[in-house]
Amino acid sequence: MNKNDIKLVVIVLIIIILLFSLTLFRKKANIANVYYENELILEIDLSINKIYEVDGYNGKVKIEVLNNQIRVVEENSPYHLCSKQGFVSKSGESIICLPNKIIIELPSDELDAEVS
Repeated sequence: MNKNDIKLVVIVLIIIILLFSLTLFRKKANIANVYYENELILEIDLSINKIYEVDGYNGKVKIEVLNNQIRVVEENSPYHLCSKQGFVSKSGESIICLPNKIIIELPSDELDAEVS
């Protein structure tokens, strides 16, 4: 290995560490927004343990909040991929349930730049 190879490896390792630290230190979300066909239908407080039920494209979708985390517990879709995604709790994460046209989003506090 020559000097340039070593520099490249060090730069790649630094980038990997930075990206990992950004995801590791993301803060917990306080609320979750539930969308059906891109329309906000429910805003959930993650500090209250509860099971919610919303209407999806293929029927009812049960959403569970437990210990400041949220997940889809039960839904009607061919492979039940929505409920297999598990819990999410950090800002910027989401659960996307395409068969039922439901999106559960944990909004981040950062301002999103809008491109026009």
